[in-house]
Amino acid sequence: MAKIKKDTNLRKSILQAAITGQLISNVEGETKTGKELLDKIIEERNAKLLAQWEEAKKKNPKAKKPAPIVPSEITEDEIPFEIPKSWCWCRLGDVGDWKSGSTPSRSNPEFYNGNIPWLKTGDLTDDFVDIIPECISEIALKSCSMRLNPVGSVLIAMYGATIGKLGILNIEATTNQACCACITHEPISNKYMFYYLMSQKKALTEKAEGGAQPNISREKLVIYPFPLPPLAVQNAIVAKLEEVLPLVDAYENAVLQKEELKTALPDKVKKAILQEAIQGKLTKSWRKTTTIEESGKQLLDKIIEERNAKLLADWEEAKKKNPKAKKPAPIVASEITEDEIPFEIPKSWCWCRIEDITTFIGGKNNQIQAKEILKEGKISVVSQGQSLIDGYSNETQKVINNIPVIMFGDHTRNVKYIDFPFVIGADGTKFLKPILCNEKYIYYLVYFIAQNLRNRGYARHYSLLKEEYLPLPPLAEQEKIVEIIEQMLPLCEKLGG
Repeated sequence: MAKIKKDTNLRKSILQAAITGQLISNVEGETKTGKELLDKIIEERNAKLLAQWEEAKKKNPKAKKPAPIVPSEITEDEIPFEIPKSWCWCRLGDVGDWKSGSTPSRSNPEFYNGNIPWLKTGDLTDDFVDIIPECISEIALKSCSMRLNPVGSVLIAMYGATIGKLGILNIEATTNQACCACITHEPISNKYMFYYLMSQKKALTEKAEGGAQPNISREKLVIYPFPLPPLAVQNAIVAKLEEVLPLVDAYENAVLQKEELKTALPDKVKKAILQEAIQGKLTKSWRKTTTIEESGKQLLDKIIEERNAKLLADWEEAKKKNPKAKKPAPIVASEITEDEIPFEIPKSWCWCRIEDITTFIGGKNNQIQAKEILKEGKISVVSQGQSLIDGYSNETQKVINNIPVIMFGDHTRNVKYIDFPFVIGADGTKFLKPILCNEKYIYYLVYFIAQNLRNRGYARHYSLLKEEYLPLPPLAEQEKIVEIIEQMLPLCEKLGG
């Protein structure tokens, strides 16, 4: 589980996207809805209640039959946000057994220095709980109305300076009265519960009452609304958060000053996300559940085959004007030696170079001079500066319609994704058209590589780019990578706000 260290806009946005179903899509392998899952939980709880009553009747034939448990009703005005149709709203008390602890009397030496871990809220670190410094005795456990909480219990601090702090037990433990422990009912994911409570820290804290030590209380916890997804969706949300949140942690720790954090962290996290993407780490779990019909190497072979077919077609056309036109040498894919491999990639991927998988678009015939750029016009003008659009032109005969393309600034190393008709506004602006690949994936790939090219000032950089080895996934995985990136990057942008 990714440790949650600080409250940041990015982290809050990621958690909010997760608990509203926006961080994942198209989860397979689940047939039950959240409502059906809740009904099953209630059914099993009632069956257990009746079994306990039957057992109690053996000792006391007059034992009163318990009233059946029914799912809580959630009114319209209690619903804090929209959730997918396959989910349902319930309450925390419907999906877990919540119990706070107590503090054995310090005046009784028999209660302490035993072998039962006794957790205080200061021991919570928003992470797994492996070590608890203080222990109590078996006598204390039996005498003080305490529960020995099993491994996997979710813990939350209810008052004091640590209010809202969380943990998941990796060892059996009791707690003090300031901590509430939840044993989730099967099959609720305790990690999903943990991340949901983390996302609700502010809302829960605002419900706290009291003076010097505001208290959110067990009673408030059990009636708090809980968005219940199908089990496969719970697990997918947890898996996605455990991929994403470590990236936030790594770069939060790298930027110490508040102003630096605001300006630098979005770019750093974006870079980290793209690095994970082009190394196949964002789609690791996707590959385990997906049959890949065509490898990256097979895709590259198809690209080379198509390029050679076009080369021969161009030659045949040239021979009509010049029968002596020389037949071109066939294109072959770039080879990479073992010691040239920059990092490890999945087995279904392969290495290539940018000129293996793209072709150039546009030229002098599509270019206008800087002095010809207008403030208003029919066609957008694209150059190699920071802005996506430099201005406009009415030179419709110069427009490039073969889109989308990727712009690489030879002098600036800027990279842009151009999906609208345009004319070229400056020298040193190269436009690359991917062949049989997902254009957005190639854009993100080139963008990441360009950030790491050696800075040669205003000298040209394409010569460096074309020597770089690029990881090429199968086409289906390229599309999945783009989907994940485009779910995550908008959240990065919110961090600097």
